[in-house]
Amino acid sequence: MKLNNKTVIVTGAARGIGRALCQAFAKEGARVVVANLLEEDAKSVAAEIGGLGASCDVSKESDIQNLVRSAEEAYGPVDLFCSNAGVCVGEPDHSASASNETWQACWDIHVMAHVYAARAVLPSMIARGEGYFVQMASAAGLLSQIGDAAYSASKHAAVGFAESLSITHGDDGIKVSVICPQYVATPMLGYDAGEGIDQYPGVISPEQVADTVVQGIDAEQFLILPHPDVEQYTQFKTGNYDRWLSGMRKLRRKIVSEIGSTKLEEMHKLV
Repeated sequence: MKLNNKTVIVTGAARGIGRALCQAFAKEGARVVVANLLEEDAKSVAAEIGGLGASCDVSKESDIQNLVRSAEEAYGPVDLFCSNAGVCVGEPDHSASASNETWQACWDIHVMAHVYAARAVLPSMIARGEGYFVQMASAAGLLSQIGDAAYSASKHAAVGFAESLSITHGDDGIKVSVICPQYVATPMLGYDAGEGIDQYPGVISPEQVADTVVQGIDAEQFLILPHPDVEQYTQFKTGNYDRWLSGMRKLRRKIVSEIGSTKLEEMHKLV
């Protein structure tokens, strides 16, 4: 899909990857609706790119329905819905130790928000015979995030839902891309905007992610991998599951030995 003159919604759009996506889409000529939990932050980014800012709690279906209505009133039918909002909390102890609230938040934001978006725009897209979903998952949706079972499980589910959308509606003219990055220099990892990342080779900038996404949309590519190594890791995993699990346990032992925990803000510096 060429983004020029397309109406695009981006959720979780005020910081990090979401903000970079909005900027990249606008540069390509899209009419961008910047959606974020905090309306003031959304409007700030929208002002930068000449878009529309809106408040949206993606865990609430009514909010996403209202967001789509606002986008349609301002710009017409939604051509591309980019579900980017995410949350990462971690776990205090064993793999089931995160609270029910954490598990529910991961499910609502990483899975149901994508379902709500599809419900809101699929009927119109199917009627027009075209439309595009871009859904933020994670390399954790193909592999696994050490120290965060709720995040990993919900991101796996996000990839599964993206596959279902493509399988069921590809013949209706609906395109789907799922984004699976590893470590990105965002507030989730403790980075400030514009902070240098050169000291950690596995960490890329939000702008690098956005560039890869624009290329993937242009090619109408299902799996978008800002970190190319993820494809090799996935092949290694599926080639021998037991060997992969053994390697992941070894990596976890190394991380805990060196930093004493599996805190994401510190762990990414070792991987």
